[in-house]
Amino acid sequence: MARGPIPLALKGRLASRLQPRRPTILGPYVQLLPSSTSGNSLYRHSRSPAHLRTFATQRDQTAETNDAKETRQGAQNEATADEATNTAASDTKSHKAIVDEAASSSGSSIEKDWESNVNWKIESFKDLPHANFGVNQHMPFNAEFKEVLKQIPWAFRAPIRYAFAYGSGVFPQSRSDGKTATDEELRAIHPKAPLAIHRAQDGTPKMLDFIFGVSHTQHWHSLNMKQHPEHYSSLAKLGSGAVSYVQDHLGAGVYFNPYVVVNGILIKYGVVQLSTLEKDLTQWDTLYLAGRLQKPVKILRDDPKIRLANQMNLLSALRTALLLLPPKFTEEELFGTIAGISYLGDPRMALPTENKSKVKNIVGNNMANFRRLYLPLIETLPNVEYNDPGCSEKDWVWGDKSLGLVQDMDPIKRGNMVRRLPKSFRSRLYFQYQKKFAIPQEDFNKMMEESKNEDAIAFKRREGGGFERRIAQDSPEELRQYIRTVIKQTISWPATTQSLKGPLTSGFKRTIRYLSEKFAKYRQGRAAEKAADSEAKTEANGSNKR
Repeated sequence: MARGPIPLALKGRLASRLQPRRPTILGPYVQLLPSSTSGNSLYRHSRSPAHLRTFATQRDQTAETNDAKETRQGAQNEATADEATNTAASDTKSHKAIVDEAASSSGSSIEKDWESNVNWKIESFKDLPHANFGVNQHMPFNAEFKEVLKQIPWAFRAPIRYAFAYGSGVFPQSRSDGKTATDEELRAIHPKAPLAIHRAQDGTPKMLDFIFGVSHTQHWHSLNMKQHPEHYSSLAKLGSGAVSYVQDHLGAGVYFNPYVVVNGILIKYGVVQLSTLEKDLTQWDTLYLAGRLQKPVKILRDDPKIRLANQMNLLSALRTALLLLPPKFTEEELFGTIAGISYLGDPRMALPTENKSKVKNIVGNNMANFRRLYLPLIETLPNVEYNDPGCSEKDWVWGDKSLGLVQDMDPIKRGNMVRRLPKSFRSRLYFQYQKKFAIPQEDFNKMMEESKNEDAIAFKRREGGGFERRIAQDSPEELRQYIRTVIKQTISWPATTQSLKGPLTSGFKRTIRYLSEKFAKYRQGRAAEKAADSEAKTEANGSNKR
């Protein structure tokens, strides 16, 4: 039967129904609407101004409710961080007491070996393995300085779930020389900073560094751009979508706003999505933020999932350092190896923009904080222990003296450490050794598939097999070389692209200022090294003459 032509009105209705629906952006929400309204009064009504106003009102009310909930959660997370810090501050007690904080005292085997039963679905701090789990991450701190730092996140109306302060402005990397900064020098850095900042920075005012963990980056930047438009470069003119895209898809997933004044204090803050932070802490896919959290930081707002993930990160850093170290070593060597992990592939360390003694300065001036961070974890590992007469001294835990340790080089135990390295990092290391051992691809794939099955069943089955033991038995020089290669592979590209997007996110003026300050630090470091070398030669010549 022959078909007649389709009526024009019907053709219009069919066309409007068959055309693809396109997203119309309404703030952080998306409403799907047809790309044409011809011939369809229903769709015309759905795009009417009255309907859009109603939808926008509902959207704004939902956003306000979510923001209020996030803000309340931020306040609770701050209170939890305070509680953990107070626990840390009261630790003028014994070495055993500190260890007990990170190891459950209950009789539950699940709690005692929390790594064997990691619960990634936790929703509150009550779901952590035990009450004091992860307290080692919180550094004892000057109360006055802590209160000043805590007020910084509250200066942002956009909700912040997790926050920490870090860097030389918070943890000095050099001994105080007794110098007192002039009012002019102080105002040049911090226009109206309270006295607590001046005291904490030992007369050498510096910009304070922060990381803010947020739930939704685009929504967060949308709110923050309205409140603090002066914090952003010209990229913000393209909207919060462009800003969040640059943050999430370029570099390591962090968006920095440097050289901004908050509460009269000069700060730099980086914004990261919590899921991005959690992934880096557990898998080491970039080691950008995981590396920062491997060193002492001041946690201002805590989060249960991030606390759990960071405890995994700290254990991974400790195991990696042990694989790089000989049977006997000192705390300074251990902590220096850990602190140096995140700098191995950082392009800034290869350029004259960083003090070459940075790692040594970080560890040397924060020995007690590093010990606070890693001592409980050292005590939980079966293959490493302190072996130093200094451990018998009273309150040795709070001293600055570097003590000695020993580790068991048994290939089974070291193979277990290899097996428990973070997933992304471990895969890269396996690939290096697949090439070295010339393992056929089919056999290697089968071996990797078996490991995936073990991971899916339970973490406690992650014990090193023949392949991991072969890696652990490799010559120390070769093993160190391969691990360092993998660290560089992990860090190099994210760190490079993160640096390259600096002019885009910070603007050229701030980037030039940042680089000039880095060059100055590099020159200061070189001058200090030359002075130390000269002093050492003078002492050597004097002893030879005697």
